Amino acid sequence: MNLNHELPPVEWKHEENIKGLFVTDFDGTLLRSDRTFAESDLRALEGLKERGIARVIATGRSMFSFNKAADPNLPVDYIIFSTGAGVVQYPQETIVKEAHLESGEVKHAAAVLLENQLDFMIHRPIPENHKFAYFASGTENSDFENRISLYSPHAFPLDPLVDGFGPATQLLAVLQPSRDLSILGMIRKKLSGLNVIQTTSPLDGKSIWVEIFPASVSKSHTAGWLAGKLGVKTKDVLSLGNDYNDLDLLEWAGTSFVVDNAPEELKKRFATVSSNNRCGVAEAVQRWIDKKPF
Repeated sequence: MNLNHELPPVEWKHEENIKGLFVTDFDGTLLRSDRTFAESDLRALEGLKERGIARVIATGRSMFSFNKAADPNLPVDYIIFSTGAGVVQYPQETIVKEAHLESGEVKHAAAVLLENQLDFMIHRPIPENHKFAYFASGTENSDFENRISLYSPHAFPLDPLVDGFGPATQLLAVLQPSRDLSILGMIRKKLSGLNVIQTTSPLDGKSIWVEIFPASVSKSHTAGWLAGKLGVKTKDVLSLGNDYNDLDLLEWAGTSFVVDNAPEELKKRFATVSSNNRCGVAEAVQRWIDKKPF
């Protein structure tokens, strides 16, 4: 189910119309490994505003998590959060779009994860989606345990029957190190009516997360919705990412880059710029502007 709201007006200093859209991933792309931002990347984002280009961060984080890592003065206009389940105008954080799984979808998805003894969380609907119930299989899984510890004030054990949970923003399974990745195909087959996304854990940088959303939720779908609201054509969109959960966004945008710290599989498919630690955002912006002056 999608709950859409009209976008509040955007004030542009020097341009009457929005001419393009720049969409960047956050962790491992704009955010450096030491959890800071490069000055040249920030200047590049500031320069985009002067050209009439809306600046968007598309992240898998909830807004609660994003705000723990972000500077409130980041020069961006919108945050697509929770992999596209929500959008806020920034820095006001006015919610302009949200979506959630219905109760029956939650129960069905949880049943598939339970029957495969996967460790997983079910997140409350936006704006409380930093709160979650969790199921632990009992198998050693340090990344899963670390995430529960990190969110301990907001995490609670799941009733395995899941009957009373209600709607949810998403389910998130953390694969145990011993699990074969072929299980992803099985989950996608059994949950064919939902969107099942693979991503790499932002906590340990190696564990595989499986995120389950409504079919209409993805970075590309939500970025497309935002572009339409702002009157921007797909050919005038640049996307920049670093991981598999950016794949649909990279495939959708008119121009796409991946940073050098992305998996080799993605670097073979998309043009590559410098890593997140070496100002890849600034390089992508410059290459885009050189190719397509606004």
